[in-house]
Amino acid sequence: MARAVGDLLAEFDARLEEEVQIPPSWNVAPTDDVPIVLERLIDDTTVRQLHVARWGLVPSWAKDPGIGPRMINARSETVLEKPAFRKAIQSRRCAVPADGYYEWKQGAGKTKQPYYVHPGNGSGLVFAGLYEWWKDPSVPAGEPGQWMLSTSILTTDTPPAGSESTVFGKLTALHDRVPLPMDKATMQAWLDPQVDDAAGLVDMVRSGVKDVASDWRVDSVGKDVGNVRNNGPELIQPVEALF
Repeated sequence: MARAVGDLLAEFDARLEEEVQIPPSWNVAPTDDVPIVLERLIDDTTVRQLHVARWGLVPSWAKDPGIGPRMINARSETVLEKPAFRKAIQSRRCAVPADGYYEWKQGAGKTKQPYYVHPGNGSGLVFAGLYEWWKDPSVPAGEPGQWMLSTSILTTDTPPAGSESTVFGKLTALHDRVPLPMDKATMQAWLDPQVDDAAGLVDMVRSGVKDVASDWRVDSVGKDVGNVRNNGPELIQPVEALF
């Protein structure tokens, strides 16, 4: 996620509740800060905002934020049932912008090859997400850091391959799951805080995966991305695959 705050505000027609800093990152890891787009009702008016959230959802009932790294993803098939997500799916839905994501393919022995999945037309991605606010009981009321905003990205089954030469054949070869992408129309409905048909929204987003992902590219990249201390545009440059 390497787009500037101003670019995100323009792309999503969003506003800021307070100034935020989102450093560019080519190697986002669990618990890192990421941008999210959400809508809130303020004086009976729907307002779209850009916020910064910690990647790895921390439910409001959690004793500490340590649960977050296990909650970076939410399976769309069970999100309505899981205690960590079932409240957020009803009223705290968000969009998570990204330029692309990494997936690893297992070769012979311990050999692994990373791949960068991204839109072929150079545009960004936007994933269906959830957000939660967690109150830190150790921080006095009104002090900075009392509230933590966190997020999770929904996933779904990888669309049927059809042909190994298609992008879906390549995605299937990498993993049986993909983050759940949205187009603009789907995102509009997903974010609407006045829509309470969560099951219908999940079905809608899931049904559009193949159309949204039809132009994705899958490029083999260098193994440096496997170390979170490495972070720069060189990480997404295509290289020859090891296998």
